Amino acid sequence: MKLATLCYVKANGRTLMLHRIKKPADMHAGKWNGLGGKLLPGETPEQCVIREIEEESGLKLTKPRWRGILTFPAFSAEEDWYVFLFVAQEFTGNLIDSEEGVLRWIDDDKLLDLNLWAGDKIFLQWLDQERFFSGQFIYKDGALQEHSVVFYTAEGTVSDATQTQAKQIAQASSSPSKPAFQPVYQPVDDTYCWMCNGPVVKRHCKIICQVCGFTRDCGDP
Repeated sequence: MKLATLCYVKANGRTLMLHRIKKPADMHAGKWNGLGGKLLPGETPEQCVIREIEEESGLKLTKPRWRGILTFPAFSAEEDWYVFLFVAQEFTGNLIDSEEGVLRWIDDDKLLDLNLWAGDKIFLQWLDQERFFSGQFIYKDGALQEHSVVFYTAEGTVSDATQTQAKQIAQASSSPSKPAFQPVYQPVDDTYCWMCNGPVVKRHCKIICQVCGFTRDCGDP
């Protein structure tokens, strides 16, 4: 098992990205990534992300913000990777000529046009949300096979469509001016994501959103 950090440094509507084109044996060769690396023994994720970003870019982070954790089962050499994902908007220093690749500030609306890992295009869209996330991405031979995610609110509760719907039902039931809401399942309910209205796929009676990763059973509620 490998433990690592990944950070997206942001400023003025742009994100600092690393084009991995300097090391032929790099498992990310040719891809664009955020910055980060493996934790050293005894190191906290915060200490790691500050050290790695300074080594790779010359920038000294002052207030990195932990946004989520990503798991990649058997991602490289059959080893699981656990990645602590950060966003940083406060830093000092100047960019250096990185040994890891070519550094570029990319406009945020152009990020998804880069040559990214397929999973990156999914979780990058979670960074603008306030919810903490725990996501899993399963790759085989470099191709994304499936993914899932659990979102958490600031109060520590899981934020999903089922819970949101339960609250709506409870509120409707307690209101004297409105009849209690009675959910009625329709086939069209399995054709879109209840969280973000994005496109979905069905696998083994599971409905999986291709945008935010929300997963639920077929035929809910």
